[in-house]
Amino acid sequence: MMLRDKVHDQTVMVDLESWLLRSPMSAFPYFMIVAIEAGSFLRGLLLLLAYPLLCLLGHEARLKAMVMVTFSGLREKEVARIGKAVLPKFFLEEMAMEGLEVVREARTVVVVSAVFPRVMVEGFMKEYMGVNAVVGREVKTVAGRYVGIIVDDMESEGGKVDEVMQEMKNGKGDVGAVGLAGAGSRMQHLFSIYCKETYAVSDAEKKTWQPLPSGKYPRPLIFHDGRLAFKPTAAAAIAMYTFLPWSIFLAVVRCMAFGVLPYHVSIPLAALTGMRSRLIAGPSPDATRQNNAGGGRLYVCNHRTLLDPITVAASLNKPVTAVTYSVSPVSELIAPIRTARLTRDRDEDRRRMEELLARGDLVVCPEGTTCREPYLLRFSPLFAELTSKVTPVALETRVDMFYGTSTKPGVKWLDPFYFMMNSRPEYRVEFLERVFTAPADGEVGGHGHSINAANRVQRVLGEALAFELTEQTRKDKYKMLAGNEGNVKGEVKR
Repeated sequence: MMLRDKVHDQTVMVDLESWLLRSPMSAFPYFMIVAIEAGSFLRGLLLLLAYPLLCLLGHEARLKAMVMVTFSGLREKEVARIGKAVLPKFFLEEMAMEGLEVVREARTVVVVSAVFPRVMVEGFMKEYMGVNAVVGREVKTVAGRYVGIIVDDMESEGGKVDEVMQEMKNGKGDVGAVGLAGAGSRMQHLFSIYCKETYAVSDAEKKTWQPLPSGKYPRPLIFHDGRLAFKPTAAAAIAMYTFLPWSIFLAVVRCMAFGVLPYHVSIPLAALTGMRSRLIAGPSPDATRQNNAGGGRLYVCNHRTLLDPITVAASLNKPVTAVTYSVSPVSELIAPIRTARLTRDRDEDRRRMEELLARGDLVVCPEGTTCREPYLLRFSPLFAELTSKVTPVALETRVDMFYGTSTKPGVKWLDPFYFMMNSRPEYRVEFLERVFTAPADGEVGGHGHSINAANRVQRVLGEALAFELTEQTRKDKYKMLAGNEGNVKGEVKR
């Protein structure tokens, strides 16, 4: 508590690795993430093969070698996107609760990293931690691509550190900043220059520090990107690359099974390969019968992967139609169920969906995009205007190696394959009681009513899944993770 009082309303200079991240601290997994996500699996393999040699080098030489292998040739904008969209999840999982509680008391925070290039940590620290400035290693660029050479010396006076510290103190009347560093830190000399007093934490003290619970994140982690669903330490990366050929074979077998064979055959076959589908609560008996002249049922589910409608169809063991917005034409082509693309014109989309529903069962995902974390995005209300009753379907997925979703243009058609590449991918399906969406007696219909009905269905699904409801939308996700609105050009599959 005394230290928190010392930094209260002060300008604070913080050593990222020593104070905010828990020990033991290894930079290799974070460079591996950048190598794979901004580069390719081949680049990640090259970094992994170099790992034994890296272990023989000193700290500075090892860092320069990792930067060279990881960054050379990568686009500056893509690495910045990875730093903002992919790395925050892994940094938050390593955040120390005790260190963050002290930093939160400061008025102005400057985070200094002696290990990571600035582009790897700046997006995370500013977007999720709310710091004022980030100073880290700078990597040389030419024509928008990284050369892979570090061009600054973090341990010397002047340069970027001096520029940032002067900017933070100007007009605030600060005599000097308060430093938060690690005992024996390589940057102690730097802290002695810019800080009027420095508080150090020892390795023994850090061993007792606790990870930051997700409920205490400074900003909720609702969206994140990237394919890797695990932290790629050297041992974990070796396991992944060893399993990778087999995982590709599994994905091909599973996709062929669901694309060619009937569900009563493909589901047991997929189960033999390790893929699990847990039906927590099945559909009502009348829902599994063939449609009559009165049309089909409208199934409303939350959106976890592109396989959601296929999973619903398999649970029903009957054909369904899924409506899509910006799905890759390749995904539409290989889908084992009928798909119909919408236009984002409200009147036209309503007409198309009513026509489809009159012909058979229809599956919609009103979130409009996938969400990996336990949150529900805002539901588009159009589905609530199509029928008087809808059937909510609660979906949850579990993966152990690869995420089956991505916002990166040009590779979204691979999403189902990545989900199938996991050793034991799992879908949890629960059909809920039907929810009335028609206006009650005396209630005024219209757009306002459909919004209320959509919110009601969202709450029902949120309670069943124990997910938190949000006002975030598809546009919010893509603007944050990809810098666009996520539209994919293509023709409607008829």
